[in-house]
Amino acid sequence: MSHILITNRRGMTTRFYLRLWHWLLITLFASAFLGGVFFYGLQNGAKNSEPDAMVSEMAAKIEKQQKELVATQRHAEENMNALAMRLAQVKAHVIRLDALGERLIENAKLDRGEFDFDNSPAQGGPESSGSTSGESMSVPNFLATLDDLSEKMDHSSLQLGILESMIMNRELQDEVYPTGRPIKRGWVSSYFGQRTDPFSGRIAHHDGIDLAGKHGAEVISVASGIVTWAGKRYGYGNLVELNHGNGYVTRYGHNEKIEVKVGDAIKKGDTIARMGSTGRSTGPHVHFEVIKNGRTVDPMKYIRASR
Repeated sequence: MSHILITNRRGMTTRFYLRLWHWLLITLFASAFLGGVFFYGLQNGAKNSEPDAMVSEMAAKIEKQQKELVATQRHAEENMNALAMRLAQVKAHVIRLDALGERLIENAKLDRGEFDFDNSPAQGGPESSGSTSGESMSVPNFLATLDDLSEKMDHSSLQLGILESMIMNRELQDEVYPTGRPIKRGWVSSYFGQRTDPFSGRIAHHDGIDLAGKHGAEVISVASGIVTWAGKRYGYGNLVELNHGNGYVTRYGHNEKIEVKVGDAIKKGDTIARMGSTGRSTGPHVHFEVIKNGRTVDPMKYIRASR
């Protein structure tokens, strides 16, 4: 097979001949060259893909670490929320106990210097040899300690509440139990029991005692109670009657002026009337009666109880 090669030099042509084996050799060299180029391209592409793979791997590790960090943070927040809730509950218990303690000190008239709820309890002692090497308390152990402390504080709060109720009941009993004199100044002018009636001259039973004093002087309640009568009554003149509960009633008669009205809540020592001589009376005084379970009793027992 002949081929014509045309050159630029003077338009000359050159004729040459290629045999079959020449074509085979050229084809072989061309295939080898193209294969080399292709292999080089593959190797170069593989080398270029290695950084991409490393970047992808690092990105995956970072994403995993971020997820672990988020989970750890969430777990820590849950623990902190649990600690905060328990701490708030314990703080509420402490506030309630402090309030109960303050009321008990006041009600029982204890020395505040001995029981100081504003400061921490006095504690101390030498440092133990193993105190610096001890392990830190774990969150579960801390929560368990808080639960145990809270349970003890609930028990203490219940006991203090019962003690407070007992003290208050005792004080309430003291408030409603008739004691003392119904006047601030004066003297006993007639006692309870058999006496000569100042109007008839006959022997008659006197249901109370008479305490004479200055006209217009204060008449005071000997116990806390409710006003059940405030007005005129035959023989008593202007009368004030108080019901103290537990079967006790007191009466204050012959008043010049009444300072209370029916239904009023009266405390021990309150002024309820002004001394006078109304009704069946020979002069300014208070006719004082104590009634227990419907029967009149000697008021001197209750007057002496305040001494």
